[in-house]
Amino acid sequence: MTELRTSWTGAAALLFDLDGVLTPTAVVHEQAWQELFDGYLAETGHAQDYQESDYFDYIDGKPRFDGVRDFLASRGITLPEGPADDDPAHPTVQGLGNRKNLIFNEIVEAHGVVPYAGSVRFIDAALAQGLKLAVVSSSRNAPAVLKAAGLDGYFPVVVDGQVAADAGLPGKPDPATFDYAAGLLDVPAEDCIVVEDAVSGVQAGSAGNFRAVIGVDRGAGHQTLLDAGATFVVDDLNDLL
Repeated sequence: MTELRTSWTGAAALLFDLDGVLTPTAVVHEQAWQELFDGYLAETGHAQDYQESDYFDYIDGKPRFDGVRDFLASRGITLPEGPADDDPAHPTVQGLGNRKNLIFNEIVEAHGVVPYAGSVRFIDAALAQGLKLAVVSSSRNAPAVLKAAGLDGYFPVVVDGQVAADAGLPGKPDPATFDYAAGLLDVPAEDCIVVEDAVSGVQAGSAGNFRAVIGVDRGAGHQTLLDAGATFVVDDLNDLL
């Protein structure tokens, strides 16, 4: 445990994923994806139901529309792409992605967002040591979630799905969004630590030239995150204090 507590202190910056690392909104995303695909598969009469494992296998940590494509591909379904602002009722990749976003926002609005207490303590400890902080999230809802959780004041840099799209950056498991955040913080990648709970995010951190990748196990599994490239894995960021 002493090794874990000291291994992150030599860094200059921490690059956090949001959902599942700082806030329990990964659970909300899981719920929204299940509601989306339960409805879609029922509407189309598809024999294979949505399973809980589908979230971790095809969706978790990826940009929203990549998640739609990869899940549909797992069922042998190909849909038209549709325009970016496609109607959520339309059976297109963009339409289904926009429908999922509506479901997610409805759940957040109804129930709010409470950050993980251990993550807040970890952030405070990192700031006390002078580390710079950024959020790197595939979600285009990251700013709204940070604000709802009262965390927006901690992070001068937020690279979310919209920022990535505007900058033409590939999503996780490519390390581009993490590299972009390090650049905005003016910190070399090798002085940054990535903090992730998703396999695709850990893979992104492992593929880059970062100091380390802290895996936070919120359901993916310790060994799965280690196999994806995590330097080490904890159950909660409070374990590093």
